[in-house]
Amino acid sequence: MRVNELTRRVTAEFLGTAFLLAAVIGSGIAAARLSPDDVGLRLLENSVATGAALVALILALQPVSAAFNPVVTLVERALGALSTAHAAALVAAQTAGGIGGAIVANLMFDLDAVSISSHERSSGGLWLGEVVATLGLVVVIFGVVRSGRGHTVAFAVGGYITAAYWFTSSTSFANPAVTVARMFSDTFAGIAPVSVAMFVAMQLLGGALAFAVVRLLYPDAATLAAKITGEPVLAADGSPRGGSRLR
Repeated sequence: MRVNELTRRVTAEFLGTAFLLAAVIGSGIAAARLSPDDVGLRLLENSVATGAALVALILALQPVSAAFNPVVTLVERALGALSTAHAAALVAAQTAGGIGGAIVANLMFDLDAVSISSHERSSGGLWLGEVVATLGLVVVIFGVVRSGRGHTVAFAVGGYITAAYWFTSSTSFANPAVTVARMFSDTFAGIAPVSVAMFVAMQLLGGALAFAVVRLLYPDAATLAAKITGEPVLAADGSPRGGSRLR
C-alpha cells in the first residue's frame, strides 16, 4: 500500500466512523427529546437513523475505505488482505474518529463535549447479543461480496444493523470503536466505562467466530478480503501473494 493511499484510507476511516457516531449518538439524543415517554419509539428512531447513515457513508467512502469497525479490519488482516501496521493505523483512525464523532454529537445538542456515560449494560444475555450481532455482521459483509454483489454491501450492512438493534438483546453495538466512543456521552446511546471491556471482548469473540465461518463457507475468503480492501493478498511473512490489486 502506497503511503498516500494509506493516508487516504486512514482519513476515510476516521471521517466515516466520526459521522457514524454522530448519527448514533445524535439521533439518540434527538429521540430522547422528541419521544421522552416511549422507549420503543426512541429505539426505532435511533435504529433507523443509524442504518440510514451507514448506507450513505459506505456508499460514499467504499471506493477508498469503509469498514468503520476494528473487527472487520482485524478479520481482513487475519485473511491476509492487510499488513499488521496498516491494520493498526486503520483501527486507530476508527477509534479516534468515533470519539471525535461522539464529542461533536454532544456539542451539537448543547451538551458538555464529554460526559461519561452512567448507563451500565452488563449481563450474560447482553454479552451473547454482542457475539451474535458481530458474527452476523461479518458474515453478511463477506457473504455479499462473495455473491458478486459488492456494490450492495452498504444496503446489506445498513439493513442488518437496523434489524439487529431489535433482534439482539444488546441493541447491536457490534463494533469496538463505536463501543468505546459511546462511553463519552451520557445520553440514550451511551454505555458506562465499566461495561465497555466485556462488550469489546464479546465483539472480538464474535469476530473470531465469524472468521472461522467465513473461511469454512468461502474457501477463497482471502481473495474476497483483497477485493474489499483493494490490496493484494499477503503471505504469512507479509509479502504480497498473487500479483496485482483487485479493485
